[in-house]
Amino acid sequence: MEARRVALEKAGRRLEVDVERIWRHDGRPVFKFSGLDSISAAEEWAGADVLVPADQGVRLEAGEYTHADLIGCRVESAEGVIGTVRGVEDFGGAPLLAVEALDGREILVPFARSICKEIDVAAKVIRADVPEGLLEL
Repeated sequence: MEARRVALEKAGRRLEVDVERIWRHDGRPVFKFSGLDSISAAEEWAGADVLVPADQGVRLEAGEYTHADLIGCRVESAEGVIGTVRGVEDFGGAPLLAVEALDGREILVPFARSICKEIDVAAKVIRADVPEGLLEL
């Protein structure tokens, strides 16, 4: 793999590094970054966000979205605006959109085709058919 420049961000800190190598261990990717040559140096950045310049990112297929695409989208239902996507929770099943409702509550909306019927990331709008009772949770 050709080295790529990325930025690591964690707890308000940022470090630009080159990716030297990537491999899988127990089903998870492991990165070797230039300049982080010891376990203690790498542990300092464990859990950091790896930010890739847009021109180096993965090309998505139609109907695929990055978390960055979804964050900031307004979620609407037939009844009106539900709120704005503030984050995406991904625990292995269908991802959950962490939506900040108009009243300030957080509502977790499954990011599934049966619920999120129309996604327009250019307009920053997701039209959803929300199951009964979900908004009251």
